[in-house]
Amino acid sequence: MNGHRMLRVILNPLAMLATGIALMVLPALPAPAQTSRLSDIAAYEGPDREKRLIEGAKKEGDLMLYTAIPVEDIAVLTAAFDKKYGVKVKVWRADSEGFLQRIVNEAKARRFEVDVMAGSASALEPLYRENLLQEVKSPYLADIIPEAIAPHRQWVSIYLSVFVQAYNTGLVTKESLPKTYQDLLRPEWKGKLGIEAEDFDWFAQVVLDLGEAQGLRLFRDIVATNGMSVRKGHSLLTNLVAAGEVPLALTAYGFLAEQAKRKGAPLDWFVIPPAIARSTAEGLARNAPHPHAAVLFYDFLIGDGQKILASRAFVPASRNIETPFKAPLKLIDSSLMLDQAKTWQELFQRTIIAPVR
Repeated sequence: MNGHRMLRVILNPLAMLATGIALMVLPALPAPAQTSRLSDIAAYEGPDREKRLIEGAKKEGDLMLYTAIPVEDIAVLTAAFDKKYGVKVKVWRADSEGFLQRIVNEAKARRFEVDVMAGSASALEPLYRENLLQEVKSPYLADIIPEAIAPHRQWVSIYLSVFVQAYNTGLVTKESLPKTYQDLLRPEWKGKLGIEAEDFDWFAQVVLDLGEAQGLRLFRDIVATNGMSVRKGHSLLTNLVAAGEVPLALTAYGFLAEQAKRKGAPLDWFVIPPAIARSTAEGLARNAPHPHAAVLFYDFLIGDGQKILASRAFVPASRNIETPFKAPLKLIDSSLMLDQAKTWQELFQRTIIAPVR
């Protein structure tokens, strides 16, 4: 298959309904007392907030997390939480689309197992629209950059997956690196470019920044002139750069590139402006079965968890932690991308995917 594939349409309740494929999701409401209890815990802002959460969490014993965060990284976070509070975090991991589907299916079946979910904001936003999230009035929100908090405040970014351009240092010299996307038309890049197969939202943001007509024309010309290797998965793309199979990847995740670099891979990264980021966010399930533990873990991810993430080469959402990116990051608007997903997926397909199949 050579890693080439058609772009899958992201399946979520809103996109399906928009195309006439109704899921008939019926979010089941718990008993009024349970609803009130969860919302009261999530909204409580008193001085003994943490003490109450810890006491309640210890009685509950554990919580369930659905997440798309990489296995090694979530293991470090959950171990730190357990060590601090003595509360176990059970983890079910899938990509963001996978846990979105599972939560929706569970809601449809009136089965509620998840307490906290953490993955791409593009998965959290549909859950908000399906009324499956609960706002948390966490004191740690004050430390988060404002753009990383959803306007409706029912999800918050925990880290930013910054798109960087990663290159194999044995095949590409630092002096030759492109400074603009226009530079990718140079003949030296023929057969050397790669991209992740589902990064239509990055594509949309870059194209809109360049001017839609001009941006689409430029990418059509780049693909026609120099080709494009399309690969599924950011981890795979980073590994292929390190192996020399993809000399220059346009949409590597910064934390994966930096982790590989720190491990000694022949890889480095840079940014063609503007620096674009996709939010990885967390949300509290409206029907969380372990409300104290869930809110405590929610706080932890945007509190102590921020330094842990920074130590592992992530770009945390906290404005109190320095990042390697000097220029302001341009966050992808997950709400806008959800509304316009079909349009941009089709443009990405026609411009990038189809010509190289």
